[in-house]
This record gives sequence, C-alpha cells and structure tokens, in this order.
Amino acid sequence: MQWLDDVFGVQKPVIAMLHLDALPGDPSFDTAAGMRAVVDNARRDLDALQSGGVDAVMFSNEFSLPYLTKTEPITATAMARVIGELLDEVRVPFGVNVLWDGVASIDLAAATGAKFVREIFTGAYGSDFGLWNTNVGQAARHRRRVHADNVRLLFNVVPEATAYLGDRDLADITRSTVFNAKPDALVVSGLTAGAPTDTSALSTVKNNAGDVPVFVNTGMRVETAEAQLSIADGAVVGTAFKKDGVFENRADSERVEKLMAVVKNFRQS
Repeated sequence: MQWLDDVFGVQKPVIAMLHLDALPGDPSFDTAAGMRAVVDNARRDLDALQSGGVDAVMFSNEFSLPYLTKTEPITATAMARVIGELLDEVRVPFGVNVLWDGVASIDLAAATGAKFVREIFTGAYGSDFGLWNTNVGQAARHRRRVHADNVRLLFNVVPEATAYLGDRDLADITRSTVFNAKPDALVVSGLTAGAPTDTSALSTVKNNAGDVPVFVNTGMRVETAEAQLSIADGAVVGTAFKKDGVFENRADSERVEKLMAVVKNFRQS
C-alpha cells in the first residue's frame, strides 16, 4: 500500500467528493447561469473542503443524472475547464471521475494531472442505466497509450444501483478482480451516493483483497467513521460534507471539520 503514502501522506486518507453542477449536455444544466456558475460553485466547494481539512478531493460530474455508461465528449471537456480554472487553488492531491466512463476518466486525469481515478472497470451488470458492460483490458491499454501509467485506478467492486449479472459471490469477485485486473484500490458502495456502505460487504472485500487497499465509498458519517475506518484503508466522502447532510446541497466547512476531527483522532488512537 506504499502508493497511498506516496499520494496522500496520511493513514486512512479521506477523499472528499467535489460534485460539479450539471454540465452542458446534461438534462439539468442551467443554461442561463452557464459554465461560469459551475466554476464558481466548484470554487466555493473546494474552499470549504480544503479549509475543513480533507486529505484529497475528487472532481465528479455527480449531477449529470441520469448517467451515461459512455459519456459524450462535452462532459469531460467541461470538467477539464472547471479543473483548469481551479488548478492553482488546489492544495491537496486530486482525482477525477467521469460518471460512468472509465476511459473518459483516464483521459481527464491525463489532461489535468489528477493522481487517481475512481470508476467501474470490471464486471457486467443490470442497472438503472440499462445493461452495463465493461472492458477492463481496453481501459488498461488506453491508460498506457495516453501515458497515464502513474494515474491510480480505484475500482468500484460493488457499484451503486446495480446487480452483478450472474450468481457470483462477493469474495470470489474480489479475488478474481485483484488477480485479473490488478486494481490500485477497490471501493465498496451502498445503493446510491450518500447511502450507507454495508459493513459486512466492506469486510468481505477487505478480507479477500490481499495487499490491495479498500475504501468505503458511500455513506460514511461522523457516527460511523471509526467503525468503518477500522476495516477500510480510507474513505470517499461526499454527502456527509454537505449542508445538513443533503446530497443536493453545497459543501459545509463546519461539517467537514467535524468529520475530519473524528478521522484524525482515530488515526492517533
């Protein structure tokens, strides 16, 4: 797990989600406010997250709902503009996630200097977005072609709003994913953004991942942080950092500070 230390410099790193507003081409994009508002809102969230003490941030097109499994070029292009405008203000390691498109996420990371990507790179699923297939071999070769070998890939081994096609045990999925796909880390999710991650699923993945780090990916809160970080090697946090803990709201620095205080105390215990 040396790469965790190299990238984050702390034990049990917490990656804060920076949820971008709907982008051009998305059904909910605010055409009157335009991209200027997307950038300005992202800047406010970045300031709240960093001032609250997070270890890293991850830019995501979270409000591009409903998601595509192969995105249109405008999505990553718009995200690149936001990140480019904010790059001089980013003081922590950052990653990117173009939902739900692994290759587009790798491209965005290569273009912006992101340290890591989170996506669904393996498996075939029935989901809210239809039948969902992946091609991890293609994604791995694409990363090589665009010279993004240093971009760490976080594989979502329990994707949100999906069910694995075929009756496969989670322990087997974890072991075969590690063997066949060589992920840099695995992340374990609940049903949706902000939904609690099942502790038993988290334990199963951790117990079968070998030396591969495992992150809790959704739903960690002040009340559950210690229990989940006693299992996981880190966490991805979005909704808990927002005003009133509501998915649609903006980041709240006081909530960030409160949760990060629990995390930092846990590290010292």
